[in-house]
Amino acid sequence: MSGAMTEIRWHARAGQGAVTAANLVAESALAEGRYFQAMPEFGPERMGAPLKAFTRLSDEPIEVSNNVEFPDIVVVLDDTLLAVVDVAEGMAADGVVIVNTPKTAAEIREQLNAPDTVRIALIDATTIALEVIKRNIPNTPIVGALAAATGVIQLDSVLTQLEKSFGRKFSQRIIDVNLDSVRRAYEEVEVQ
Repeated sequence: MSGAMTEIRWHARAGQGAVTAANLVAESALAEGRYFQAMPEFGPERMGAPLKAFTRLSDEPIEVSNNVEFPDIVVVLDDTLLAVVDVAEGMAADGVVIVNTPKTAAEIREQLNAPDTVRIALIDATTIALEVIKRNIPNTPIVGALAAATGVIQLDSVLTQLEKSFGRKFSQRIIDVNLDSVRRAYEEVEVQ
């Protein structure tokens, strides 16, 4: 997934850090000398409400600015959304769905309305977040899984950008545990 534009749609619940994750991926692409867009789409602004965010990455200038309707990659930060949102709507037949879940690929595929050719990447980002960060915010682990499962951004770019952007607001301890969560998810993601 390089060269042409790559479109990513993020599905999460408010408070899970999807907008931060979408921005981190975009900033990582910028660090690699690529063009990007990252934007949220908010509904009801309450904790736990479903939301979408979008990221576009390209080697060429991006001339569209609408929401991502035909994603190459879909990232799901909360697997309970699979029962209420068609996360695979408009998905490319050769796309990748990355799901934060302890479930099996067969269980997830059964819930998806996606072509059989779509690859599924599974990571229990919640467990990683709870064990490493000590908070249920699975956004940084899911970015590590995205990097490993798709190659659309490089792990080193993510780590460098995370340290840079989080360094403006968080202590070194918080930065370090988030870096560790990215690395762990990068190693543990399973692609089916």
